[in-house]
Parts: sequence; structure tokens; C-alpha cells
Amino acid sequence: MIGILGGMGTQAGLDFCNKLAVINRGKIDQKYPMFILYNKSNIPKRPENIKKYHNVLKSLIKGCLLLQKNKCKFIVMPCNTAHYWYDDLQKKIKIPILSMPKEVYLHTKKSCKKNSKIGILCTEATLKTGVYNKYFNKNFKLISPKKSIQKKSVNKAIKLVKMGKVREAEKAIRPAVKNLISLKCKKIILGCTELPIAIFAYKSFKKIKESKVFIDPNLLLANISMNKYRK
Repeated sequence: MIGILGGMGTQAGLDFCNKLAVINRGKIDQKYPMFILYNKSNIPKRPENIKKYHNVLKSLIKGCLLLQKNKCKFIVMPCNTAHYWYDDLQKKIKIPILSMPKEVYLHTKKSCKKNSKIGILCTEATLKTGVYNKYFNKNFKLISPKKSIQKKSVNKAIKLVKMGKVREAEKAIRPAVKNLISLKCKKIILGCTELPIAIFAYKSFKKIKESKVFIDPNLLLANISMNKYRK
């Protein structure tokens, strides 16, 4: 059984569950994976509590222990920023917790040459904590939008998805995508789990050439989870 620690935010956790379903679409009910989604929406806000490290860690541990107690084989966290607490969290949990940034790095390493420019769209907290830099800095040039675009485009799009205003979020994120494309990024990591919801929700982005550039960590993690589940 797959354990999903959700609630960071809720739509991102549901998006992950939906992707598990889409991967298995067309199969009989009994072929779909068994999973538990713990929508632990009372986990303290990650960006605001980076300095209050143990407050968030304690809440994450409680969530993972519940999934462990319910016989989950492994755990996934559909939240990029939450991986700032990954190392200390895994020490307290007996079953494996899949690392989203690590899996994204391994995937990118297979498809991109060394020293390629890799764009990242994410929260300011994810940038500040360096959860992706930890893996990418050795072999790639990780590039984020300039500060003005980060605030007016990326931050705004994330907030709009959380509010359920997906169409507006899709429009808001466009300047950031165009900025990274202009900087010759080979891939763009959608490093906040709300962003794939914004970008892939409507046909306009599906049709443009740049759509092939995107890496959706939630989709990648769903595929890896299914491979691990079947073993």
C-alpha cells in the first residue's frame, strides 16, 4: 500500500492521487493501487516556519507514523518544500520515504547533458532551502526567474491554485515560463506541486512547443511509486 502524506496543499495531494489513477486508467478496479491519503492540512506552513524547524518536523513525523502504522509499504510527500525536513524525517520513520527532488534529479540526469541549464519554478522557500540545489549543483546550472517575475508570476500562480482559480493561475505563470525559455533552459522543473495543475489544466499550454520542456515532479513520483508498488 502507498502512503501519501498530503495537505501541503490539499489540491496537490489530490493531483497526485489523480495521477496514480490516470497511470492505471482502463484497467479493472482490482488493478488500481491501494493507497492511503492522509490529508494532514494542519501541518504548519512550510515557507513561514523554516526557522521554526522542529514545529514542522514534529507534525510531519506524526503524519508519517500514522501511515506507517497502517501498513504502508512506503511514503510519498507531494510537496517540494517539505523535503527540507526529509533527512531528519526519514531517521524517525522505519519505512522508506521517496525523495521527490532526488527522483527529479535522477530523471533529469538521464535526459540532459552535464552542465545544461535547468529552470525551476517553485516557492521562495524552496529556493531558499536549496532542496533541489542539493542534487543539481554538481552537474547542472539551476536557474530560477528574476525576483520581480518570481513575485508577480510564480508566487501569484501558486496562490491562485490554492484558491481554486486555476484558469487565472495558468495566465499568471506564463511570464515566468517565457523567462526561463529565453534563458535557454533545457528543462523546467515545476518545483511546486500546485504549478502542474495551473500549466496543464487548459489546452493553451498543452499545444505550445514549450510544454515538452516541463518536468512534473508529481507525475514522475506517481510513476516511480507504481513501479515500487508492483515489486
